[in-house]
Amino acid sequence: QVQLVESGGGSVQPGGSLRLSCAASGSIFSINYMGWYRQAPGKERELVADITSSRSANYADSVKGRFTISRDNAKNTVYLQMNSLKPDDTAVYYCTTEVKFYGGDHYYPFWGQGTQVTVSS
Repeated sequence: QVQLVESGGGSVQPGGSLRLSCAASGSIFSINYMGWYRQAPGKERELVADITSSRSANYADSVKGRFTISRDNAKNTVYLQMNSLKPDDTAVYYCTTEVKFYGGDHYYPFWGQGTQVTVSS
């Protein structure tokens, strides 16, 4: 199995910054996809940003120019730097990844437990 441990959430005023981290651990052979989703109260979970093993990144239009996703393949960790935060960014943020185990042929998806981000004055 794989554990995804998220950290870095919290409360911040509009215009502030936060950096989320998500570290994957377990019998991991390789990780191809890593991403961040978020879910606000009463809304569906939505993609925030994702990044491939070759570090090709994709962003939701609502966060382009403000958020930056990155990864450290040696540490099996994905980061989300969030700048110029707005109240609309308030949500539970979830990391996700696709993992191949030693001796396996397929990639399997895993999700973190979520971390709360609150943007309020």
